[in-house]
Amino acid sequence: MGATWFYWALASAFFAALTAIFAKAGLQGIDSDFATFIRTLVIIAALALFLTYTGKWQGVESFTGRNWTFLIFSGLATGASWLAYFKALQMGNASQVAPVDKFSLVLVALMAVVFLDERPSTQEWVGLGLVTAGVLTLAIKR
Repeated sequence: MGATWFYWALASAFFAALTAIFAKAGLQGIDSDFATFIRTLVIIAALALFLTYTGKWQGVESFTGRNWTFLIFSGLATGASWLAYFKALQMGNASQVAPVDKFSLVLVALMAVVFLDERPSTQEWVGLGLVTAGVLTLAIKR
């Protein structure tokens, strides 16, 4: 497996960037919450096609209560994030909104320390500090 995760993470970043550009262009003159609903329908359809094509459908009978609980919480958090993101994109510039949205990586690291017992290295903490400085630089009005 090695660094395969890194290539998937880069793909995620690339598609997240496209998300901001396409969403900003598509939000003109419509409600951001309804736009989020349309986006969600597209995602559901695309994932259903992908799962069918790859043969990755699976039964849920083996899911534990913990699986269900955290997948439901993750879905709710995703929905809240998308609603807030689309509202921010509707109101602000994509070049400002998207970087501030990525402050989530700092929050993920902090929550991973508290809840998942992860221990970032000194180098990772320095990087997180630089991301924080970058977000503050973008967010503070001149």
